[in-house]
Amino acid sequence: MQTLSFDVTGMSCGGCAGSVRRALIKMDGVSHAEVTLSPGVATVVVDLTRTTPTQIASAITNLGYPAKARPATHGEQATP
Repeated sequence: MQTLSFDVTGMSCGGCAGSVRRALIKMDGVSHAEVTLSPGVATVVVDLTRTTPTQIASAITNLGYPAKARPATHGEQATP
């Protein structure tokens, strides 16, 4: 499992963030998702053998909130 973060734009309320979170949780391989409105960031714990960062960003973007994967930082690597 790996923790990834995505910059998400266009969210204007808690309902927007909730919609993104619910969509992420439904994705194959995503075991946890958190979405913050300000700043617009989605963080997911994902099995990269089942879902790719591109698929995650596309799923968010398809909801109407353009998303882009953030570069991995030292704290965002393998999760036990």
